[in-house]
Amino acid sequence: MTKSMFLNNLILAIIWVMATGTLAEENFIFGFLISFGILYVITINKQDRKYFTILPKLVSFFLFMFWEIIKTNLVTVKESLYAKSKLKPAVVKVPLTVESDLEITILAIMVSVTPGTLVMDISDDKKVMYVHVMHVSNKQDFIDEVKNKFEKRLLEILK
Repeated sequence: MTKSMFLNNLILAIIWVMATGTLAEENFIFGFLISFGILYVITINKQDRKYFTILPKLVSFFLFMFWEIIKTNLVTVKESLYAKSKLKPAVVKVPLTVESDLEITILAIMVSVTPGTLVMDISDDKKVMYVHVMHVSNKQDFIDEVKNKFEKRLLEILK
């Protein structure tokens, strides 16, 4: 049902753009937000209401990932200016809560896309992910960061 709600939202946004006669990104986004509000008000079915919780979480998730990539890029640039003796590379064993192949793949991509980290392997039983990190001062802090920042947010969206 969330697919049909998203499609309805897109169609209403396109109708908004055609009705106003202004083909611009801002106008489409504004139309999308207006149609999101209209659909929220007129939707009675509880099954369709899931769309109104998933979409804001998804937008928040993408903004979070964008911010994390920018932040880790700056940290990586700063750390690359260190002398090699100050860097502390390590392979960290991160226990996984995610279970399905899709969840593990998305989490691995999320971790690998942030600079300074690279997922090296997933254990055969899919309970552990091995991550190479360019600079680790405390392995437990890194594990907590992956679990609380990435894995928790991913599970909120997918479950």
